[in-house]
Amino acid sequence: MRTVTFGVSSLEETRRQTAAAFRGERQGEFISFESVELLWKVLTVKRWEIIQAMAGRGEMTIREIARRVGRDVKSVHGDVHALLNAGVLERTESGRVIFPYDAVHVDFTVTRVA
Repeated sequence: MRTVTFGVSSLEETRRQTAAAFRGERQGEFISFESVELLWKVLTVKRWEIIQAMAGRGEMTIREIARRVGRDVKSVHGDVHALLNAGVLERTESGRVIFPYDAVHVDFTVTRVA
């Protein structure tokens, strides 16, 4: 089962992980956001529904995704493109889209504001 971790990491942390990966150290599969606010801006409730509908199910057309989540094609089209731009979804050679993971783990820490 492929699991991706959505998280929040600084540019420095992302660089550290990238350097470690280039040294051959396994890093797992991550999609990182610069801030918690950006994570929630990209991963809205409706977009989470799309991710859930696509997890582990292979390539889909936007029309199929819309049918699975019970929404109109136009609004799903916009959300799919936002997820493609964020690197959450991928476009396949056939022109369909895929969420290439079976599960999602979300990992970030919230601290008090000074």
